[in-house]
Amino acid sequence: MADPTTVEAMTNTTPNSCVDVHCDCNTMWSFAQQFGYLRLSTATGDFKSKLIEDYEVRARRIAATYARFYLEQEDGSDLAKKGRFYWMALGAFASKTVACTIAAWQVQVQATLLSRKTLDGLGKGNFWLFQDISGWHYYYAKYSSTFETCLDSRDATQYAKPVLAQMNKLPWKAEALPKINNLKVSKEIKQGFALVKQIEGQSDTTKRPPLQLKHLLAIADHEQGVILQPLIYADPGFSRWIGVQRWPLIHSMSPKLELVFSSACSIDKSELKSVAPDDTKLEDFESRMKWIGEAAKDFHKLMQKQAAYMEGELRTMAGWVDMPDKK
Repeated sequence: MADPTTVEAMTNTTPNSCVDVHCDCNTMWSFAQQFGYLRLSTATGDFKSKLIEDYEVRARRIAATYARFYLEQEDGSDLAKKGRFYWMALGAFASKTVACTIAAWQVQVQATLLSRKTLDGLGKGNFWLFQDISGWHYYYAKYSSTFETCLDSRDATQYAKPVLAQMNKLPWKAEALPKINNLKVSKEIKQGFALVKQIEGQSDTTKRPPLQLKHLLAIADHEQGVILQPLIYADPGFSRWIGVQRWPLIHSMSPKLELVFSSACSIDKSELKSVAPDDTKLEDFESRMKWIGEAAKDFHKLMQKQAAYMEGELRTMAGWVDMPDKK
């Protein structure tokens, strides 16, 4: 950012005294938004930074951030509450999958010889989902005491001027923000974070998993229905190229439609991945959510029965947080 968000307050003449500074909700959401930008940027000095250009590197940094939120490694973290941000663990594997798909030779060849619709759609969806979802989690983790007070106030058009100026420079901003309602709260976000609070307050380890799964599915509904469906899947150009990949000859050469529960792009063990049914139409919300629901159950089962393995993979992905740009 060119300048950090600042708040002014009147001082006094009493040595070693304190003056309270009160930030309004727009300022607090501006701080949260600044986090989303800086995490995908490289510092260049003097409070300045440059957005990472490579889509794959962005996706891996996003996966790292999601993993870090789940593992309670971000600002405001509390290891005693690990597991409250359950969607973030699944989100880490999902963003890693986006990174792998972006890097796949089939997508790169298509972008070079035919159309960039698939490549740019993946980059756009992943980037703006992160700008949305990281803000909710950052605010809740760091300033949970005022989260509910400011929950209904998030509005990307009302941020502090330095943050607005930077937002105006972000890729796809003009088309993206109107489609995702300027990052305003949804009923799914309210439900998801109400469940976060329930998870935090539940000391019975047998009762936490059902709450975690409900939370995950609520955030998934927001992610897929409120953000990604209007932003990329409703785009005729993107959905057309996604459909082309189901053509028999093209399908045989397309990247596999699967969610691999590993830090690696592929794995042989069938129990560590969720493969989409053959009739899945990614651009169709209902069809896509049917698979995502099954993938969520597979993920949930692994998190309960192979927690050490899953968290080990998440820690590996968390290490990508400072991955350098390729460009």
